[in-house]
Amino acid sequence: MKKLFSLVLFFSIIVSAHAQKPNKNEDASLYDRLGGADGISMIVDDLVDAHMSNPAISKRFLPYKGTEQLKLVKQHTREFLSAGSGGPVTYTGRDMPTTHKGMNITAGEFIHVIDDMMLALDKNKIDAETKKDVLAILWSLKGG
Repeated sequence: MKKLFSLVLFFSIIVSAHAQKPNKNEDASLYDRLGGADGISMIVDDLVDAHMSNPAISKRFLPYKGTEQLKLVKQHTREFLSAGSGGPVTYTGRDMPTTHKGMNITAGEFIHVIDDMMLALDKNKIDAETKKDVLAILWSLKGG
């Protein structure tokens, strides 16, 4: 519940900050604001590292540490984030419902994934407006 409150508070602050000043990057695509291919690659590496060290979700990732499967997960995550942010990339993975079918991801785990993404974006010095846009995309994946 504390994480959900933090997320709502964060989102409220971002929305109010956005309403108070114009976006300097309004012409740049989300892909460009994330640093293009190199920036997204670093973000995904940091995201997976955060997942590996997050006790709430690490059990889903640690079994893949150092495997070809983890390389594939990173590749698909890079493609997904790149294509979804307007980059010149084609996503070659499965759709999200198929990918996560049977995983029984809890609402709490979903919030931890979002928290880890925000940490990865912070680590890569991504601005608040861009983080808000990424948060909106992630939230849209939540489903029912």
